[in-house]
Amino acid sequence: MKDRSMKYALLLGAIAATPFAIAAPALAQQAPSAEENSTEVVVTARRRAESLQDVPLAVTAVTGEQLEAIGAADITVLTRSTPNVTFEVSRGTNSTLTAFIRGVGQQDPVWGFEPGVGLYVDDVYISRPQGALLDVYDVERLEVLRGPQGTLYGRNTIGGAIKYVTRRMGSDPSVSAKVNVGSYNQLDGIVSGSIGNDTFAIGGAFAALTRDGFGRNVTTGAEHYDKDVTSGRVSLEFTPSDNFFLRLAADRTEDNSNAKHGHRELPSRNGALTVLPDVYDTRAGAGDINYVLTQGMSAQAEWTVNDALTIKSITAYREGESTTAIDFDGLPQRDLDVPAFYADEQVTQEFQALINVGNLSGVAGVYYLNGIADGAFDTVLSSLGLTVMVYGKMKTISTSAFADFTYDFTDQWSVSLGGRYTEDQKTGTVVRANFLGLGSPLVSNNAAAIQLGGFATNFTRERTDSKFSPRVSVNFEPTDNLSLYASYSQGFKSGGFDPRANFSATNVALQPTVLAGFAPETVDSFELGLKGTFFDRLTLRTAYFFSKYDDQQVTVQQGADTNSDGINDTFVSTVLNAASAEYQGVEIEGSLDIVRNLRANFSLGWIDASIDEVISNGVNVQTDANPLNNFVAQNTPEWTGSLGLSYNHSLGDLGDLLITGSGSYRSEYYIFSGLFNQGFAAGASPQYPAGGPKLDADSVTLFDLSAVWTSSNGHLTVGLHGKNLSDERYRTALYNFAFPPASFLGNDSSYTAFYGPPRTVTASVGVKF
Repeated sequence: MKDRSMKYALLLGAIAATPFAIAAPALAQQAPSAEENSTEVVVTARRRAESLQDVPLAVTAVTGEQLEAIGAADITVLTRSTPNVTFEVSRGTNSTLTAFIRGVGQQDPVWGFEPGVGLYVDDVYISRPQGALLDVYDVERLEVLRGPQGTLYGRNTIGGAIKYVTRRMGSDPSVSAKVNVGSYNQLDGIVSGSIGNDTFAIGGAFAALTRDGFGRNVTTGAEHYDKDVTSGRVSLEFTPSDNFFLRLAADRTEDNSNAKHGHRELPSRNGALTVLPDVYDTRAGAGDINYVLTQGMSAQAEWTVNDALTIKSITAYREGESTTAIDFDGLPQRDLDVPAFYADEQVTQEFQALINVGNLSGVAGVYYLNGIADGAFDTVLSSLGLTVMVYGKMKTISTSAFADFTYDFTDQWSVSLGGRYTEDQKTGTVVRANFLGLGSPLVSNNAAAIQLGGFATNFTRERTDSKFSPRVSVNFEPTDNLSLYASYSQGFKSGGFDPRANFSATNVALQPTVLAGFAPETVDSFELGLKGTFFDRLTLRTAYFFSKYDDQQVTVQQGADTNSDGINDTFVSTVLNAASAEYQGVEIEGSLDIVRNLRANFSLGWIDASIDEVISNGVNVQTDANPLNNFVAQNTPEWTGSLGLSYNHSLGDLGDLLITGSGSYRSEYYIFSGLFNQGFAAGASPQYPAGGPKLDADSVTLFDLSAVWTSSNGHLTVGLHGKNLSDERYRTALYNFAFPPASFLGNDSSYTAFYGPPRTVTASVGVKF
């Protein structure tokens, strides 16, 4: 276990001192009954406050109280209860996010690619996936917006958006502290508080989250799948009058968890090293160094000019850096070992005008982003004594103007119309070189490495893309408790340049395509929805969607024989645009108050996702001739569903007991876009005669159970939370660079799987004043 004594001495000191620093405790909140739980949830999915039941969008909203009741650790918990989404921890780290909604997303975190699901913290866009797997603390609510959000949220929300909304401070002083102790030596400390008056308030939150590994690295002896994250936020709020509000905020998160290498699913090529029996163990010899830092500052101002007009300004600066080691083969030798570093920074500015005049309401605004993402990595091939070094940088300047307005024709009928025009200017640099020696001077600080020849790739290119993203919806409310809507929306994900381009090894006919970069991809989505409350106890939100996916960006990585000697000696990466893909599906979610204080929550998602054709060099490569090379929708189970029960029992003067149990189901799905991860039969590979197991994800059902006691005055809570109670082993990510597995680049092949957490139990104690 890592030394945590200093960190927790400071944390416990802060917890002990905070109650004495705040003179007047705020009034405590009683634990809610089932009826109180039905209080209207307000969301800002359309950039203005609206009821969850009224907004004509497919939105899932989870309040901070609900997250506390189930012991939620981070935003991946939304995968369990939100239909047609996949939010998982990416390969290699504990804090990089892989996000897919309705079959659309991006799981390659390298600097040249953009995410397909937008992440917003208090309306500030987080452009890179590193550090985007946010831990849940001091949160007011989480919102998941499903379907393209191009009009109101802009580029890279082609699949949807996740909104992380923190709590605003009140005028009364407050403090809360929480300690979690659990399986695998979990020890978390979270403290938050604020002090102020009607004009000025200052506050903050701090979290130290630690846990030993679910397994270990048998080569280095280090913890594997461990957690060591420190995070903090501080805010200053200024309200000089009833019509003006200003918030200044800063945050910082550090992840010092060990590198996560996954579990090799095959023995070594020579048979000397067998498959480890524990899927959380590894033999990786690339090292355990992993460091992720994300931090930023923001200023948000809101001026209510009059009843008809409110002006908002959101200014932000963010930066991040990552250092990691990726061991693709999962073996002690330095075959296919990839040390890497990433860095990014961005400046964003947004102005909004919220208008409410008679029957017309809506928002208009402008947006500006100036960002840089760069990095480098070595591919170390010890059996050849070679290293392939890749460096790249992507500069982005994005500007847009948008508007979205709703007109109420009658009390029952309304129409919303919106659009956004975006221009992206991108400058991409890609450098690739081969070195004699294990590691390059740039990435591995190997000054003795000798560059072999010139650069395999060395270019800087620019491209400009512009898109108009429209949205229109019609809403009909026949009664106060029933709403029906039909909508059309469009979104796009930015184009760019292949960050792994190997220009010298690329077919001459494709080299102009590499230099031009890949085009944006777009989604046109049609949606029908129904939201309603029935019999004063049943709440429903349903949607049917049909999406047309054009120019889908598909990355293909294959070995290349540049010396014509029959041995693959390097990678060739090509980004293709799928000419046609169609997705359709159904989503149902809601709740039922069965009896007093007993509530059922449920969700169901079905999606049919198919890629019709992929055009490469003018030819459709999506054929039946070689189905293993066909492309499929990734990270998209056909079926997702959940069912939960919560019971709130009053103990009189002793307080309240809230018991929450749930089960969630996900059908099998493809983790990557190819069909070659389904395993291989005995005899398919001469080097692995026994065959190999499936790498893609099997269907899985996960059961969770929580019990939380709250004192009668609301000051004290004690919780017990069990996750994955049946201790399922389920795959969430993979590496596979050769099929059938064989000698690849003269080394053992990469055939590695990553698994979700095993059964864990966490006890928590919290105080609030």
